[in-house]
Amino acid sequence: MNLNIKADDENTYDAIVVGSGISGGWAAKELCEKGLKVLMLERGKTVEHPNYPTTAMDPWQLENRGQLTVEDKKRCHIQDRHYSYGGDNKHFYINDLENPYTEVKRYDWIRADVVGGRSLLWARQCYRWSDLDFEANKKDGIAVDWPIRYKDIAPWYDYVEKVVGISGQKEGIPHLPDSNFLPPMEMNCVEKDFKSRMASAYPDRKITIGRTANLTEPVKGRGVCQYRNLCHRGCPYGAYFSTNASTLPAAFATGNLTLRSNSLVNKVLYDEQSGKATGVEIVDTETNEVLEFYSKIIFLNASTIATAYILLNSTSNRFPNGLGNGSDQVGRNIMDHHKGVGANAQVDGFEDQYYYGRRPNGIYVPRFRNLSDKRKDYIRGFGYQGGASRGGWSRGNNDLKIGAELKEDLQSPSGWGIGFGGFGECLPYEDNRITLNTNLKDKFGRPTLDMNVEFKENEKVMQKDMADSMAEMLEAVGYKNVRSYATISFPGNANHEMGSARMGRDAKTSVLNQFNQMHEVKNVFITDGSFMVSSSCVNPSLTYMAMTARACAYAVDELKKQNI
Repeated sequence: MNLNIKADDENTYDAIVVGSGISGGWAAKELCEKGLKVLMLERGKTVEHPNYPTTAMDPWQLENRGQLTVEDKKRCHIQDRHYSYGGDNKHFYINDLENPYTEVKRYDWIRADVVGGRSLLWARQCYRWSDLDFEANKKDGIAVDWPIRYKDIAPWYDYVEKVVGISGQKEGIPHLPDSNFLPPMEMNCVEKDFKSRMASAYPDRKITIGRTANLTEPVKGRGVCQYRNLCHRGCPYGAYFSTNASTLPAAFATGNLTLRSNSLVNKVLYDEQSGKATGVEIVDTETNEVLEFYSKIIFLNASTIATAYILLNSTSNRFPNGLGNGSDQVGRNIMDHHKGVGANAQVDGFEDQYYYGRRPNGIYVPRFRNLSDKRKDYIRGFGYQGGASRGGWSRGNNDLKIGAELKEDLQSPSGWGIGFGGFGECLPYEDNRITLNTNLKDKFGRPTLDMNVEFKENEKVMQKDMADSMAEMLEAVGYKNVRSYATISFPGNANHEMGSARMGRDAKTSVLNQFNQMHEVKNVFITDGSFMVSSSCVNPSLTYMAMTARACAYAVDELKKQNI
């Protein structure tokens, strides 16, 4: 027998983190700062802060002036379904032709393919959950109960917010707890007018500036927001929170982090005798070489769908249906927020006023449905994100005027408008699931996924109320030409996918315990969106971060106690 002990030692670490997105970056930072030698595995290409390829380019410097080509749209035909995929940041996104999956029902799987993952692409809205969310399943008698409450995670929200840096306004809303805010960004004149009118028309409905991970004061070496609104290209100032600008530098500063990009994880390696995971198998996407790495603990942070894939593909005698899947819940209960609904209006007056800069943030209307007064046609609720602006020169793209007349007309902005889009909660449905497809293989010869996820009746009924309610509010405050719309999005398109390996109190009905630890494989932790038990209606990334920091503290403590 030829035992390559040296190679095994070189490939052995205290911890492995799979994925470098928002939660993976936090896992690496926390574990490294606690003294563990950590290997971070990222399937995507290397991107180093602050060297983002197009971040400082003017439009005329971009390839094809920043427009997507027919080839771009063909190569990334799924990514092209999302508003964020553009000619100036297409290099961040995955090649859909090389990474296929089967849409039993349409599913818009939006994926980055770089170090930092979607932390470079997210919309940065940060809201705390409350017990309205954590108690919802229990009160409604659906799915399973969360094994935690707000009091369990509140200290960890405090902890991560000091690093993230969230600008916002304290409002004292019980079901939307305040964070530790940096100074808020300023509303423009029409948004202030809307807030004032709403206070009279609907005293119970708060209007606040968006709570965003864009710095208005420096935080730990990162610069403040320059109001360029080019966040989607990567920020050289580090003015919005990303793995690349924040958690990776902190992890590297410890001397404990090894980052390996172009490393696609196939499966978790499981030892039948010890009942523990021993490491992971990867394929090097540049050389096609299959390698193994080993560790004492593993954090899966590949994103909800990709983490479920890894688990389902990690079969053994003990787990023929996937690692830690004795409950048969891996790949089920997929949720995403539904959107594509809202209203807009014309606002007269204020023609003598304008605004400065390109604020990368809007205003927010927190949930007001099904709080004390319950509706009979649907459960849960929604919030709105939006804002006010004046029409700019681009309105001349389709103008029939020419020459001096056109130039003169476009030198002045057009009138004010205001609009909002809703984000609604999706319920956890056991039959909203993903499964392995062994018939369709990717370019590396691996099984792919079948996506069988849809929004159901509760979400569709909610959509109508979302459109009607916003139109009603805009009319009630006296704005003109109110127009509502409702074209429900497809799952995945809100980019808030959750639920494929939910936590719970009972191993028979859940995959993880209250500390994001697998019930059945104690040295594996999952802190990306997979662990979510319900979806709330607010952006989930802040909750991922807080839960990741909490899980890391628990994992290291259990490691020291030799419990894992």
